[in-house]
Amino acid sequence: MNNKIKATADAAPLYELFREFYEAYAGERARIDRCETIYRGDHWFDVPVDDPNEPRPVTPVIHSAIENVRADLDEYMPEAVITADSNAYTELAETLTQVIREDHLNCGYDEEYRLLTHDLLVCGYGVQEIGYDPDAAGGMGSAFIRRVDISSILFDPAVTDIQDGRAVFKFTRRTRDWFREHYPDEDELFTEDSLYMDTVSDGLITPRTDKNILLIECWQRKFDAKTGKYSVHMLRMAGGKILEDSRKSRPGGMYRHGKYPFVVTALFPRRGSALGYGLVDMFETSQRYSDKLDQVVLKNALLASHNKLLVTGASGFDADDLRDWSKEVHKGDNLNGVTWFQTAPLPAYIIQYIADMRDMIKEESGSNDWSRGMTNYGVTSGTAISALQEKSSKRARMAAKSLHSAFRKAVEQELELEREFALGLRCIKTFIDRSDPEGARKADAAAREIMNMDDMPMSIRVTVKVQKATGFSAIAHNDTVFRLVETGMITPEVGLELIVFEGKEQAKSLMKDRQTESGISN
Repeated sequence: MNNKIKATADAAPLYELFREFYEAYAGERARIDRCETIYRGDHWFDVPVDDPNEPRPVTPVIHSAIENVRADLDEYMPEAVITADSNAYTELAETLTQVIREDHLNCGYDEEYRLLTHDLLVCGYGVQEIGYDPDAAGGMGSAFIRRVDISSILFDPAVTDIQDGRAVFKFTRRTRDWFREHYPDEDELFTEDSLYMDTVSDGLITPRTDKNILLIECWQRKFDAKTGKYSVHMLRMAGGKILEDSRKSRPGGMYRHGKYPFVVTALFPRRGSALGYGLVDMFETSQRYSDKLDQVVLKNALLASHNKLLVTGASGFDADDLRDWSKEVHKGDNLNGVTWFQTAPLPAYIIQYIADMRDMIKEESGSNDWSRGMTNYGVTSGTAISALQEKSSKRARMAAKSLHSAFRKAVEQELELEREFALGLRCIKTFIDRSDPEGARKADAAAREIMNMDDMPMSIRVTVKVQKATGFSAIAHNDTVFRLVETGMITPEVGLELIVFEGKEQAKSLMKDRQTESGISN
């Protein structure tokens, strides 16, 4: 069979599976669009217009609540620390911590984390991909963790754990010029017919006149009964055929760990699904009613600002004549036929109800006064304010726990990729960068140890700490360290290692340099 014909035949069942997943996600795509619309404050667009001049106010309560919780989550940005239960692997664990930290600097994980928190709070779940870039770290290669746009990825709708799914699909649009550059041998891919696929009718698949082609990345995980292990493969497809297939280039699997390289974090988990609900889902109705009541109040204010004049035919007054405010004298027969009509004001409880509804959204979402740094109720002590802020951010802490759990799983896969592809060289570089006198010996030993490993040692554990502790946590922690140093239970050097403050690494480096200079002068 011709290779190109075979590639098209092999792609057919994968495209069929893609159609199944995509159609099952139709409601989910509509929900994501609605959540983003509410977040932007553009939710009047789907309300029919009865009067083009009617007010359509938007008070961005949900937007403000989400951004305040996101600000709290920034304070909980995770950092991986590799520890070892056995002393034999202590140096290896320290080296792995340095390697992972460098990975996250290379891939800009701080920005990926902020995008992830947006997806988590607005749409209810975030997705992270763990992969390997052979060109990173100066050409040595480096693993990475990055956020995936949730509108461009499909998981098996029949499972609650994505690792149990039949496949994972990522998709995007690329121009024909992009395909010509990356796949110059696939000439027939650029024909007019290849731009069209009869998949679904909601706009994903481009029409024949479009210049874009849908690029699909399919991840499949298969179980080998003989070995009792899974292998995961990646295929790229476009124009109804397979363009890349890791089953040919890497028969044993794209990655040795045999897992889908994705981690899903759900804010409010859904029953029977791997996905979740977000803050918009919880408070959308309250936001809509709040804005609708604002519209009622504004309409009432507009009507009240234009008093009406009722004129009967028996009054003898001309309505147009009365409308002319430049005249001082108007002629008529009977003033009893002229009456001013004023719009009745709304009850006072309506205004209070609107305020209470908005306060409810802020309180229940975790965006209350204390979490936003407001000092109400006469509290002026900085320590007391920090403590109250710490206690008020329960919603953010719950979300942070979910993020940290997913981050730990992602780092575990990241370590496996580093061990598989480049960890030996990365360890050597880490020791050299430290300018450690024992670096050569440690690097050589660590590299040999890693290269001879079939699996990561069981005693190596991934723990997660917060990169930047909150003010209250740092104060309490540092106070404990100071007391331990004062009582002599620990040395000042150990205290410096344990204390938390900005510029700690720079301070340690300066102290080490001075000690070295002092040793040389002596």
